[in-house]
Amino acid sequence: MNAEEALMRLAHTPRLLIALDFDGTMAPLGDEPMAVRALPAAQTAVAGLARLPETFVAFVSGRTLADLRVIAEHDDASVVHLAGSHGAEYWHPADAAGQHEARTSAPEEDSAPGAVLAPRNDPRAEPEGGADAAAVLTAAEAAVAEIDGAWIEDKAYGFGLHTRLAAPQDARRAHELVDEMMSETAPQWRRRSGRDILEFSWRHEGKDAAVAALRESLGATAVLFAGDDVTDEDALASLGPDDVGVRVGAGETVASVRVDDPAELAEMLARLARMRAAAQE
Repeated sequence: MNAEEALMRLAHTPRLLIALDFDGTMAPLGDEPMAVRALPAAQTAVAGLARLPETFVAFVSGRTLADLRVIAEHDDASVVHLAGSHGAEYWHPADAAGQHEARTSAPEEDSAPGAVLAPRNDPRAEPEGGADAAAVLTAAEAAVAEIDGAWIEDKAYGFGLHTRLAAPQDARRAHELVDEMMSETAPQWRRRSGRDILEFSWRHEGKDAAVAALRESLGATAVLFAGDDVTDEDALASLGPDDVGVRVGAGETVASVRVDDPAELAEMLARLARMRAAAQE
């Protein structure tokens, strides 16, 4: 099935979920993580889809929920659902049908008027058993302290090693040092590798679980998921026969559709919005 046939099938499904990775998918990758923003064309396409009846949009990212809201320019009036930290944190519009079950455990102080900020537990809670999260973070920072261009990002449930600004040999050395440290200190943590990033988390959720949770809570009859990196392949592999997976850019993939870059994905999403609007007339 080609891309146009896949989009036409999605256009006619009764209840559609469009789940999108953000970095490299909605937005080009950048050297400064917090400076990344979605392409204007992608923003317009998402807004057009989200306005349609029985059509839901979600960003599913490895970013923490707080950082995802910043780079997505996402406020409490947004109708876009969020799954952060690879599906360990959620945000839902207050009027969304069938809220995710995590809403019931959202800390009161984290809730904003007209919205639900719903981490499954306190983002700064310590892991049950095993290594101390703060100690692991300190050890990771020490491991790469002398490597130019390598730095550690403190994340809600672990950390990320960034090497985009490091020379190739320095990036490899940083990965080796952190892998060695983690094998000794916290071997039970989940390891994920991506473009110029190596992540470790004491929470084991993945984007496949995030997509499944969103599908169930929203009652979606079909899902389009798009992503650009290794960490998106779990979600792409979890899709069913009525769904469509899109790989953005190069790399091995199980996706049925491939586009070259975020700009081409934005064009595809805009076509889907037009096709679904016509199908609903």
